[in-house]
Amino acid sequence: MQLTIRMPDDQIGKIEYIAKKMGLKKSDVTRMALKKFIEEYSDSTVKPFDKVKNLLGVVESGVPDLGQRHRNHLIKKIKGTGK
Repeated sequence: MQLTIRMPDDQIGKIEYIAKKMGLKKSDVTRMALKKFIEEYSDSTVKPFDKVKNLLGVVESGVPDLGQRHRNHLIKKIKGTGK
C-alpha cells in the first residue's frame, strides 16, 4: 500500500541526510520512523510513569529536606544566603 504525506522542507532535508548517511532510501527511513512511533504509542498497557521511572530519583541534591522545605530553600537561594 502507498501513503503520501506532506512535510516541511527542513524535515525532508533531515530525512535525506539520515538516508544518505545510512545508505538507505528516504522511504526506508520514513518507514522505520513510523514503525517506531506506532510501536511506542499503540501499546496502551504502558503507563507514562513506566516510561520515565528509570529517571526518577537519579539526581541527588545534597539537601535532605528539599522536598518538604523547597520554598524556604528557594527563598534562601534567591536572597543569596543559602547554597
